[in-house]
Amino acid sequence: MKIRARFGRAALLTALMALGLAGRAEAKPIKIGVLTDISGLQSDNTGRGSVVAAEMAAEEAGLVLGQKVEVISADHQNKPDIGASIANRWLDQEGVNVIADLPTSSIALAVQEIVRRKRGINIVSGGASVALVREACSPYGFLWTYSTYTQAHGVGDAMVASGADTWYFIQADYAFGEAMATDLRKAVEARGGKVLGVSKHPQTTQDFSSYLIKAQASGAKAIALLNAGQDTTTAIKQANEFGLVDGGQRIATFIFLIPDAKALGLAVAKGLVVMNGFYWQQSVDGEAWSRRFAQRFGRMPTSTQIGVYSAIRHYLKAVKAVGSDDRDKIVEKMRELPVEDAFVSAGRVRSDGVMLHDMLLEEVKSPSESKEEWDVFKILKRIDGETAFGPVQGCATAQ
Repeated sequence: MKIRARFGRAALLTALMALGLAGRAEAKPIKIGVLTDISGLQSDNTGRGSVVAAEMAAEEAGLVLGQKVEVISADHQNKPDIGASIANRWLDQEGVNVIADLPTSSIALAVQEIVRRKRGINIVSGGASVALVREACSPYGFLWTYSTYTQAHGVGDAMVASGADTWYFIQADYAFGEAMATDLRKAVEARGGKVLGVSKHPQTTQDFSSYLIKAQASGAKAIALLNAGQDTTTAIKQANEFGLVDGGQRIATFIFLIPDAKALGLAVAKGLVVMNGFYWQQSVDGEAWSRRFAQRFGRMPTSTQIGVYSAIRHYLKAVKAVGSDDRDKIVEKMRELPVEDAFVSAGRVRSDGVMLHDMLLEEVKSPSESKEEWDVFKILKRIDGETAFGPVQGCATAQ
């Protein structure tokens, strides 16, 4: 009897251990997908730096729901069909919980619709089109770092106020360019300015000469480069070669980050007025985080890269608070919790998915003003989030 009892207890213990091991084997990690531009025109501003930022947020969070946080990434190659294919695979087959970064607005818009119909959440840091929180808004979609509205009104208002009341647009011919042009035209005309002409160009243009000649001939006081990344830096270089700035015309850029200033050189970029959501010297916490990032990645973060960190950190904080991976409860909690981190102080998520935070109107420093390698901007003005992002327009997280 004693032998049978011992055997029975041993068998029961073995069975319980097996069940425990099976339960642990079935546990799935919280999976973050960073869908970004790793090889194209926006790779310096997003790309692998965004992946590193997401990894830093995951490491900081530790275990979530008793599980590890896994970060995976993919290059959408600036092609909406490739971005959509990756998003579908991640959601359907690989158990991705949230998709982040999403530079190139056309891809962000495509992925947001996929996420709405399926099971995930998407948080856009690299993309900027306000359509994401207007006509294409989703209860499961967030716009974290900036928007075409913030960029148009921040730079546009400042330049018109300083006398640039006539404009010529050189515009990227895709979703971001269209949204940027719409918001900038409204900003310029609201202050009594006028748009004299528009030229549209394809993505990854190498020769801007025909567009610049038209802009020069228009006599516009300001030439707006409604593009991003390498397209912007190429256009600025060629504008200088054509003598537009020496001739009295001003160049206005709307997505211009630290790598862009470095690529151009301060001697060429000095004096450009830009709008950003973050600069590494803006606060003690921001600088400390940026230096940790630089130790891993080799350079200071862009606003879009630290935006990915902030977005993932906030998402994981909401998951912990909810205590499950129920996406409806998570997005509700994300809108409820304040956003406090190295990126922003006193941020909050609005009903339409915009993360409201202060924006920075900046100017590119001259070489003599720069004190170290990544010291490229000086902050001219801090604009509060309510003003910078504008009012909610036509979206209240409708299903």
